[in-house]
Amino acid sequence: MATHDVDWDLYRTFLAVLQTGSLSAAARQLNLSQPTVGRHVEALEQAAGFPLFTRSQSGLQPTEAALTLKPYAESMAATAAALARATSASPGAVEGTVRISASEIVAVEVLPPILAKLGETHPKLEIELSASDAVEDLLHRQADIALRMTEPVQTALVVRHLGDIPIGFFAHRDYLVRRGTPQSLADLAKHDVIGYDRNLAYVRDVMRNFPGVALPRFHFRADSNTAQLAMLRAGCGIGLCQRQLGLRDPNLVEILEGTLPIRLPVWAAMHENLRNTPRCRAAFDALVEGMLQYVRSL
Repeated sequence: MATHDVDWDLYRTFLAVLQTGSLSAAARQLNLSQPTVGRHVEALEQAAGFPLFTRSQSGLQPTEAALTLKPYAESMAATAAALARATSASPGAVEGTVRISASEIVAVEVLPPILAKLGETHPKLEIELSASDAVEDLLHRQADIALRMTEPVQTALVVRHLGDIPIGFFAHRDYLVRRGTPQSLADLAKHDVIGYDRNLAYVRDVMRNFPGVALPRFHFRADSNTAQLAMLRAGCGIGLCQRQLGLRDPNLVEILEGTLPIRLPVWAAMHENLRNTPRCRAAFDALVEGMLQYVRSL
């Protein structure tokens, strides 16, 4: 069998095994039997002419050849999902599936009421929400619409800058009672500070504007902004937070106001080919309207 004649189902199974690391886990993900998954992998290996996995104590390990195939399989998966969304609506109708990508904190803390209103207005719309700080590729249709904290640089996109969200230092009232209130950035060295454990793209972009400022050592670290906010609300220490979120929580207090004037830009983007697709246009317009209200709420 030539590789160009291989059934897409084999590549889908291959990708699931790559992602999960075992035949059994891939079978559960795909709702298939484990023997079926095994046969799919064997059939793809026969078509390709080389092994794709080796067995180890920790599960199936992809070969170098498998890792070479991975981005193509991911692209096929994204295209298949986009095709399914595109065929989920009747022509001209605001119905079917729209996939939206947004950062964790925006997806969890900001979008729910916006999406609720969108659902009331267009009850036949189905929303897939990808809550991740990873930048999903709009050109390859990993998402239909994206809300991003860095300016999209890809061409062939409809892009709108929605404004800048101010960021402030916040702490729980109980923490400040226990530890006192810092009066300067230097005072943060005496406090427990909540921060990230890896430097995300938008963090680098923001801090590039403050070359002379060094953030304090973090006592609590998480690669999830949602987890950082949860620790802030639990009184673990002092952390950066979107001012709109911090000020609406009666238990959080803003400190060092204006000391570090960070603002987080927000962009809405979608592929230009979706501009006149009713389901995507309706969702895009609703997201823009809702996020503009949020950004301007201070």
